[in-house]
Amino acid sequence: MKTALIQQKYYIDKQTTRHRTSQQIADAAKNGAELVVLQELHQTEYFCQSEDTQFFAYADDFEADITFWSDVAQKNSVVLVSSLFEKRAAGLYHNTAVVFEKDGSVAGKYRKMHIPDDPGFYEKFYFTPGDLGFEPIQTSVGKLGVLVCWDQWYPEAARIMVLKGAQLLIYPTAIGWFDEDSKEEKARQLDSWITIQRSHAIANGVPVLSCNRVGFESDSSGVIPGIRFWGNSFVCGTQGEILAQADSENENILYADIAHDRTKEVRDIWPFLRDRRIEAYNCLLERYCDNK
Repeated sequence: MKTALIQQKYYIDKQTTRHRTSQQIADAAKNGAELVVLQELHQTEYFCQSEDTQFFAYADDFEADITFWSDVAQKNSVVLVSSLFEKRAAGLYHNTAVVFEKDGSVAGKYRKMHIPDDPGFYEKFYFTPGDLGFEPIQTSVGKLGVLVCWDQWYPEAARIMVLKGAQLLIYPTAIGWFDEDSKEEKARQLDSWITIQRSHAIANGVPVLSCNRVGFESDSSGVIPGIRFWGNSFVCGTQGEILAQADSENENILYADIAHDRTKEVRDIWPFLRDRRIEAYNCLLERYCDNK
C-alpha cells in the first residue's frame, strides 16, 4: 500500500492553505497513494501559541470542513486522515482527527486525548480532552490507530490502539523549535521526537506514520517569539526502520510503501505481545506509584 504524508506550511489564510493542500492530495493520488495523512490543524495557523477567544470561531465551520474534505477524499479516491477544530457545543471544543473513506464517507474520528499546556503550546485553553477513547478506525486500507501530536509521547496510547487491532499508528503533528534554543538543544528535541515514535513501532510491531508542519509561524500577540516547525515527517516500519523522511525546511509529499504482512513476520520473531505480564501492570492505573 502506498501512503503519502503532506508536510506543509501555512499560507496567508484558510482558503489559500486548503487550496494548496487539495492540490497536493491530488498529486499524491495521481502517484498512486491510497492513504493520505495531513498534519495537525492543517487548515489554519497554529493558533495555540497564545490564549485568545477569537480563535474559537475557527471551530464554527467544523461541519462545513467535514463536507469539504469528504469531497476531496471522494474526488481523489483516497483514504484521508484530516485534523480539524471541532465545536461540540458553546465552550466545548476538541482537537479532532476525522478519517474519510475513499467514497468520501466518514470512517471514524478521534478526539485528541493528551492535551499539552506549555509556552507557545497553550492547547488546554482551546481543547477539551477527548472522550472517544483509543479506538482504531476501520478503513479499506486497514485498521488505523489515529492519535494526535502530544499523544505520541505516551506508550500507553500506542499500546492500547494496537491491542484493539490497529495495523498502523498515525500521528498528525504540530511541533517545532524556538529560535532562541541552542543548536544542541534543538538536536536533542528532534532526536527524542523521532526516537519515541520509532519505539512505538518496535514495541508494537506496526508501522508508524508521523506528519508534521513546516515553516515559521509567529504569534499575533507578540508575547511568544514564534515557532519554527521542524518538519521531519517520517514513516518507519515494524522494526523502527526509517522508510521515508522529509527535511526540516521544505514542503514535501512524502511517500512510503507499507506491507501489512510484515507485521506478522516481525511479531513471529519478536513476540512482545505474547510475553506481556498483564497481571503485574496494575500500577499503570495510578498517577504515580508512591503508595504501592
